[in-house]
Amino acid sequence: MKISIGIPFYNAEKYLAFAIQSVINQNYKNWELILIDDGSTDKSLEIANSFENSDSRIRVISDGLNKRLPARLNQLIDESKYEYIARMDADDIMHPERLERQVNYIDLNPELDLVATGIVSIDSENNIHGYRCVNSIVTNVDINTGFPIAHPTILARKIWYKRHYYTEDYPRSEDYDLWCRASAKNDLKIAILPDKLLFYRELGAITASKLVNSYRDGLGVRLKYGTRNKYLETSKIFFKCLFIQSVFIVGAESYLIKKRNNCSMKSDDILDYKEIINNIEFSIKSKINRN
Repeated sequence: MKISIGIPFYNAEKYLAFAIQSVINQNYKNWELILIDDGSTDKSLEIANSFENSDSRIRVISDGLNKRLPARLNQLIDESKYEYIARMDADDIMHPERLERQVNYIDLNPELDLVATGIVSIDSENNIHGYRCVNSIVTNVDINTGFPIAHPTILARKIWYKRHYYTEDYPRSEDYDLWCRASAKNDLKIAILPDKLLFYRELGAITASKLVNSYRDGLGVRLKYGTRNKYLETSKIFFKCLFIQSVFIVGAESYLIKKRNNCSMKSDDILDYKEIINNIEFSIKSKINRN
């Protein structure tokens, strides 16, 4: 099976090479990588083009416009050539076994349309700060009680995506809206694996405005799909946004990361994850030296 991997990017020059190189370093080699520029003004497009020039499996798309993430994700669906579509963000890093494990699992379970995984939390300097994952494979997802789907870890069948494009109404919660819409149609056949197969960049890469906008868009989705108590939900989001803004004002972002993640990791696991990141950094430096 071949996989179409999509990375939309906007002003991601500091991290984009890590994301792309982590795809190149995958054990699973049958893929195409679609890099969609969303009107970057830094050197992101230059970095993307340099990888395209050195690997025929990589394709760069750029129209000079800033359409935002949901529009680019829909463009990715239409541009993809293969049966499966894999997501990741421009500042994330794939574990080298990610694609192999996900495609093997979905091939063995033809009733599924999507497979997600756990994540390892990293900061702007690639330091590890914990992880988030389920304890065992989850297949029954209840969107009303919270759910552990990490959007950038998704691998899905293209035919499923063709049934469920992203909405542009909630640009900071396009994934939550997607899960709600699919679930409402009884069409969210997903497995969430406990494997931690994506390095997700948080500390030093997230901002108060991004989080606040995510909470507000998320509230819009909940109201759209019938939350039981509109006023309670609205009040909760109001105070949560105030809290987030206060945390960033006093420079305590690390508290949020600790609260979101399990920070108890075995030293051997940390060493293994660091080795993966170091190998990617070495590959990038080798490419630069060759050029």
